[in-house]
Amino acid sequence: MVICCCDSRVSPEVIFDAHPGELFVVRNVANLVPPYLPSGFTHGVSAALEFAVQRLKVRYIVVMGHSHCGGVRAYVEGRDRTHAGDFIDKWMALIAPVAKALDDGSDKNTADYLHRLERASVVAMLANLTSFPWIRDRVEQHELHLVAAYFDVGTGELTVYDSTTGAFVPFSATSAAAP
Repeated sequence: MVICCCDSRVSPEVIFDAHPGELFVVRNVANLVPPYLPSGFTHGVSAALEFAVQRLKVRYIVVMGHSHCGGVRAYVEGRDRTHAGDFIDKWMALIAPVAKALDDGSDKNTADYLHRLERASVVAMLANLTSFPWIRDRVEQHELHLVAAYFDVGTGELTVYDSTTGAFVPFSATSAAAP
């Protein structure tokens, strides 16, 4: 399963050289995953997760962010505006804790800050995934692996998050074979 941005420059089927039927893909603004919240409202991402994990028994969930993400930029540029949108502002608020954790007093409109926020939000979405009890259970049983990935739309480089070093490293056949 790949959760990625709806940006047309980020096509998981092309990036992973996949054929039809090989990937279960969920696309949304800024590749976000909401935390587990069975409120009775419609939750498209949560429903897709439930289907993929419980019915399809996927073994990997890849949350793939990307450079120059318009959703992340929209969050940074619009988080203090007085008239919130009906949907986008609430959706992008999912990365507010990530942005707060990155707050080091530096200018929030620099390319460096946006780049750091894009990557940090991908890693944070893994924590949201583990808030789903049936995802957490399968991860603990080593039946499901969660991967944070980042695609640079300028260079075409795909990197994956290495939790031991806290850094994104180039994707390779070796890193793909790791649990």
